Amino acid sequence: MTIIVLHATILFLAFTVTILLFKKITTTSTLPPKSCLPPGPKPWPIIGNISILMRNTPFFQWVHDTMSKMGYEIFCIRLGSVHVIVVTSPEIACEFLKKQDAIFVSRPTFLSAELVSGGFSTTIFTSFGDQWRKMRRVLVSNILSPETLHWMHDKRAVEADHLINYVYNVIQSNLDDSVNVRVVAQHFCGNMIRNMIFSKRFFGKGTENGGPGVEEEQHLDGIFTILKCVYNFCISDYFPFLRGRIDLDGNEKRTRQAVESVRKYQDPEIDMRIKQWQEGTKKEKDDLLDVLVTLKDDQGNTLLTSEEIKAQILEIMVAAVDNPSNAIEWILGEMINQPEILVKAVQELDQVVGKNRFVHESDLDNLNYIKACVKESFRLHPMAAFNVPHVSICHTMVAGYFIPKGSHVLLSRLGLGRNSKIWDEPLRFNPERHLKNDGSHVILNDQDLHILSFSIGRRGCPAVNLGTTMSIMLLARLLQGFTWSPPPNTTCIKLVEAIHEMTLSQPLLAFARPRLDERLYTSLNKCKAMDN
Repeated sequence: MTIIVLHATILFLAFTVTILLFKKITTTSTLPPKSCLPPGPKPWPIIGNISILMRNTPFFQWVHDTMSKMGYEIFCIRLGSVHVIVVTSPEIACEFLKKQDAIFVSRPTFLSAELVSGGFSTTIFTSFGDQWRKMRRVLVSNILSPETLHWMHDKRAVEADHLINYVYNVIQSNLDDSVNVRVVAQHFCGNMIRNMIFSKRFFGKGTENGGPGVEEEQHLDGIFTILKCVYNFCISDYFPFLRGRIDLDGNEKRTRQAVESVRKYQDPEIDMRIKQWQEGTKKEKDDLLDVLVTLKDDQGNTLLTSEEIKAQILEIMVAAVDNPSNAIEWILGEMINQPEILVKAVQELDQVVGKNRFVHESDLDNLNYIKACVKESFRLHPMAAFNVPHVSICHTMVAGYFIPKGSHVLLSRLGLGRNSKIWDEPLRFNPERHLKNDGSHVILNDQDLHILSFSIGRRGCPAVNLGTTMSIMLLARLLQGFTWSPPPNTTCIKLVEAIHEMTLSQPLLAFARPRLDERLYTSLNKCKAMDN
C-alpha cells in the first residue's frame, strides 16, 4: 500500500511540475482589477490547498472550525484549480440563491455524481443545460405535482399503517421492548418510496414481523453509501487526470459498488415494466414508474429512454430516504431527554386527532408543534454539513468578493442552522423557536435561509411537499402510537454526532410500548393478513 501511495505521489508531483511550466508560459491571471477572493488559506500554485484537505478529516469539520475561529461568514479554499466557496451567513446565501440564482445554477461534473446520475441524465446531479431542463420538467409536472401526490395518497397511507404494525410487532417479539429507531425510520422511508414507484414494499419477502429482509437491507445500505460518497471532497474530482488511474481514497470504488448494489434490485423491475407496456400486457398506470414509462414528447414518441428512467429512479430513491429518517431519529432522542417536549407533542396529537384512530395526512396541517419539532431537527441536526454544490457559470461579485467562473458554492447547513447571530442558544433543541404568536402554520422550508432544509431557487428541492409529508407523518405516527423512554437501566439517550457524518454515532435504541387501545393495533394486523 505504501509503495502504491509513493508511486501516486511521484506521478502527481511530476504532473504538477509539467503543468506549472505550461501555465507560466501560456496563461495570465483571470482576476479583474481591484478584486479579491473571499478570505481563506493561501493556495500553492496548481495544487491549491489540497494538502489541507488531505491532512484534515473530516474536512467539513476543519472548514467550520476555521471559519468559526476566524469569524468568517464566507470562505474560499482552492482545491486544484477549483475555488470552493463556503457560506454560513443567511444574507450572503440569499445573494447567491436569490439575487444571482441564474449564475449559480449549475453543478460540478464529479465522477461520483456521474455514476449516480447515469452519465448526468437526471435532475439533481446534472449540470445546467437542456437535459437538466427536461428532467426537471418531468419531476415537477409529472412526478411531484400536487395531482400526482394526491393520486399516491393511498400508497402512503398503507405505509403509515405498516409503520405502526412493524413497531408493534417488534415490541411484542422483544423481551425488553427495545426498538431500533434508525431501522424503523429508514425502513419506513424506503418502503414508502418503493411502493410509490414500484407498487411493492419488498424486493424479497421481508420478515415475519413486517421488517426489512436481506434485499431491502442491501438496497438501503447502498443508498446511504451513495449519500456518503457523492460530492465527498474526493481528490480525483479536483484532479480529473487521476480518474480511472488512481483511486487514492477509494471513493470511486465505493460509489460504483453502491450504485450496482441499488440498481441490481431496481433495474430488473424497470425492464420488466417497460416490456409490459411495449407488449400491451399493461394498460393502466398504478405508480410513478408507469408515469415515467408512458411519458410522450410533442410528437407522440417515448420521452424517456430506459437508462434515463433507471437513473432518475435511483436519484429519487437517494433523495427521499435520508432527511426524514435522520430527522426523526434525532427528534425522538431529544424528546426522550427533554420529556416536556414529548408531552407537548403527544398532547397536540390527542387534541387534534384523538385516541380512537391513527393520524392521517389530512391532520398534518394542524399539527403545528409536531412540525416545529421536525423543523428544529432540520436546523440543528441536518443529514449533511453542506447542500449540493452550486457552480457559477460566469465571473461575478458577491458580498463585495470576486467569485470566479466555475467556483463551487457550498451553503453550510451547520453554519446557517447553528448561527448564533440568528438563533438564541443555537445548540439547544427548542421547537418553540419556530412557533409564531399569531398561531400561523409552521413551514419546514425557509426562504430566508436561516435554515437550509429544502433549499430555494432554480435548484431548490421540488419534493418539498412529499418530504414534508413523509417527515411529519413518520414522527406523528411514532409519537401517537407508542410511549417512548430510555432503554432499561439508563436515564437518558447519549446524543453524539458521528465523527465523519452528521448522524447519531450509534443507532437510537429506545424503549417503546403501545399507548392506544389494543384493538387499533390488532386491526392493522388483520388488514396485513388479508393483504398477504
